[in-house]
Amino acid sequence: MKKLKNKTFTILLIILTIFILSLLIIFNVELYQRELNDVKDNLREIENIHNNYYIVNDNVIIGGNNMKPIFINANVYVISFDKLNNITNIISYTDNGLNNAEIIQLALNFISTNKKYDIGNLYTDRYAYYLTNRNNLIIMDNTLINNKLGDYFRMSLLIFILLEIIIIYISSRITKWLTKPVIESFSKQKQFIVDASHELKTPLAIMTASAESLELEPKEKKWLNNIKSEAERMNKLVTDLLDLAKSENIDNKRNYSINNLSKIIEKTTLTFESLIYENKLTMENNIEDNIMFNCNSDKIRELLGILLDNAIKHSLEESKITVNLYSEKNNIILEVKNRGESIPKEDQGKIFDRFYRVDESRNRNDNRYGLGLAIAKNIVTSHNGKISVSCKNGYTTFKVIFKQV
Repeated sequence: MKKLKNKTFTILLIILTIFILSLLIIFNVELYQRELNDVKDNLREIENIHNNYYIVNDNVIIGGNNMKPIFINANVYVISFDKLNNITNIISYTDNGLNNAEIIQLALNFISTNKKYDIGNLYTDRYAYYLTNRNNLIIMDNTLINNKLGDYFRMSLLIFILLEIIIIYISSRITKWLTKPVIESFSKQKQFIVDASHELKTPLAIMTASAESLELEPKEKKWLNNIKSEAERMNKLVTDLLDLAKSENIDNKRNYSINNLSKIIEKTTLTFESLIYENKLTMENNIEDNIMFNCNSDKIRELLGILLDNAIKHSLEESKITVNLYSEKNNIILEVKNRGESIPKEDQGKIFDRFYRVDESRNRNDNRYGLGLAIAKNIVTSHNGKISVSCKNGYTTFKVIFKQV
């Protein structure tokens, strides 16, 4: 189970981490691409402006107006070269940028690379260069862009760390939720094996001891009777175990059909009349006519048989067992009521568990292994119903609720 939980947790963590990481990467890539396109657009805009300018008394005249163009919030330098790559003019669109000597050094370094275009890495490279067809070298300071992208990257990293902490918590919670049914099923299966082994151990021990005694006293028939009796108990247990296994695998709806539930209940109760009479009991049926229900008729008969058998075994002598079947709103209600010793409140939620017995000694003597009500619950659950028990004023009532479609 620990390996399953670890594996589930790891898979969830990886999937969610990849998802969040992908979103953050896409965000930063798109942001970078947008800034890159802006830099390219600004360089082209500067080129277009400087394709039509002239200088009068050290002032830049653009389109006939004595004014400086308005650019984005960045320092821009335009250096003009002649055909021999000699600098003929420097224009600086900034108030606190580089001095001419620094601008010239940047220009000469770029010219020596024999490149025409170089924006570089906007995260690390400070300047973008563009050499126009008219020998104007445009240098744009990308410091603000560097800082902006860096801030967003650090913010993304912080968000990733915070989200990763949340993802770890969520993955842990989801893992518990996903593995809980498996763990419960495994635990029940393990407990089932322990309980079944315990139940089989007693008759096997008695049979072994009786067989050994029979060797010593071959004429003593009581040892054979013991072996026969315990073999019958084991056969009953194995039969109940098989019935339980079948009841846990009846979700297949192929055996379901629309049946007259009223008639099924009525006919089933008739088969118990002789047994009820033998136990000095009486039975009362209150069955509403023509209640139709989509069900497995054989399993419904088995369900009622278990409830009636349970009522007979736990009823006071000369008392009455009542079977009620009626519809209420969108529900079908089946009740089996008997007067007898009440089930302790703390046990009422457990009696549908496998191998659970309120009276251990009495049930063992009656070859009852606590599987009947577990089988009944499985049958009810497979029909999308609910079963419960209540005890009041000396009466015990098993109530089954089916949804009427």
